[in-house]
Amino acid sequence: MFALAALMSLIAQVSGTPYIPGGDTPAGTDCSGLASWVSNVASGRPAFGSRFNTGNIEPALLSRGFHYGTAPNSVVIGWNGGHAAVTLPDGTPVSSGESGAGVRVGGGGAYQSQFNHHMYLPVQAEEMHTDAAGKQSSDPSDPSAVEVADTNAATSPESPVGEVPVDGETPVVVDVPAVVDVPVVVDMPVVVDAPVVVDAAVVDVPA
Repeated sequence: MFALAALMSLIAQVSGTPYIPGGDTPAGTDCSGLASWVSNVASGRPAFGSRFNTGNIEPALLSRGFHYGTAPNSVVIGWNGGHAAVTLPDGTPVSSGESGAGVRVGGGGAYQSQFNHHMYLPVQAEEMHTDAAGKQSSDPSDPSAVEVADTNAATSPESPVGEVPVDGETPVVVDVPAVVDVPVVVDMPVVVDAPVVVDAAVVDVPA
């Protein structure tokens, strides 16, 4: 299928260009020309060079894989004998020639009451991929998902790992906190040896 981003890129490229009857270049187009471009991109074709008009829109859309009716999350095109408009999968209406304007985001879209014909092309859900924030990926081959898994499995050098067997079964990996030797300083009293001086009196003793 296609990505909504490709359709939005197309609309951004041509939005603001004038209404040109029969136009089929980025310079501008009419209502069915815009429907042609959107249906071309939605079906994987080049946007320009293979347009249709309101007179042959039905077989043209069938050849591009569209179905009769409307559906959510789809490109929906509505038309009558003189006008056509588009509603994108996210609900955005796009048109050319409505309210005197050229190609633009806005207008009544495909669900206008004046339209008595509708066809749609479903949008296939896009695959999720792991992003920089580490969100889960539904695609196992996505290399970013593998990188996130490897990063989470890495062992921190500050947390040595030991293997502890449990009941003789498969060893269980246990994180063991690192032990750091810290010197202990103890204050001890200092003893200083000092000579003691004693004054002695001289006493005469009779013989």
